[in-house]
Amino acid sequence: MLKIQKYAAIDIGSNAVRLLISNIIEQDGESVVFKKNSLVRVPIRLGADVFVNGEISEYNQERMVDTMMAFSLIMKSHGVARYKACATSAMREANNSKSLSKKIFKTCGINIDIINGEEEAAIIAATDLNTFIDPNRTYLYVDVGGGSTEFSIIHNGEKVKSKSFKIGTVRLLNDMVKNEIWIELERWVKENTKQYYKIELIGSGGNINKIFKISGKDPSKSLTYFYLASYYKMLQDFSFEERITKLNLNEDRADVIIPATRVYLSAMKWSGAKDIYVPKIGLSDGIIKSMYYETVSSIVV
Repeated sequence: MLKIQKYAAIDIGSNAVRLLISNIIEQDGESVVFKKNSLVRVPIRLGADVFVNGEISEYNQERMVDTMMAFSLIMKSHGVARYKACATSAMREANNSKSLSKKIFKTCGINIDIINGEEEAAIIAATDLNTFIDPNRTYLYVDVGGGSTEFSIIHNGEKVKSKSFKIGTVRLLNDMVKNEIWIELERWVKENTKQYYKIELIGSGGNINKIFKISGKDPSKSLTYFYLASYYKMLQDFSFEERITKLNLNEDRADVIIPATRVYLSAMKWSGAKDIYVPKIGLSDGIIKSMYYETVSSIVV
């Protein structure tokens, strides 16, 4: 017997807000299938407010309410059975996040969970990487967001270590990452990868997804350190306007892609990884799977 349900994940990040709707396909005698149905992304960039002023501006509060109302209607139109909305770094640090969350719940009926960095890393690590990784290899999983970056060590198919660092693209654009944080990150990567003979990177996030798409490579292939370093140099050689007009990047991608690439390159350098794989999965995918396996709470619609 075939059973199909739709689950929705809302990822409220520091750079953008996303709604992912996935089909959960269950069939007797078969493994459950998670199939992406719809993805909507709105670049509100909450971090630009929070990391500078400590709170979300009235303008972006209005945009958040409008976006959540739109997401609510989209979920209703799709017939979503269950959802979870997770807010990360920007909402964690905003002085007015609780009042905004209450306003969104009252206006749109969407309940928002503001999760900490460790919860975020755990949910991201819950994504089903088995189809992308070799269980006999060791990987450093790097998910670069607007406010923070989550790192996980995956050895023999199992997550053995994870940590969240306040190094994100929006923070870096606003020059708000102290050198001490970089030093701490370098130390953590080196200490937790030195015991392994060979490390490969798994990159997650909109910026590395975009770079991989531009490369034209087969999804099963990797990008080399040399390719990523060369692309990084090219990005720096272009002005912001040229990245939009000549490299065909969206306005909200053309600035953050440089600091994001720096984080991936740093992680590769410190871990000794020569290749980075880009399976196009992230927090939203982790939320969907965590809801299905009931490792996180969720809302029944």
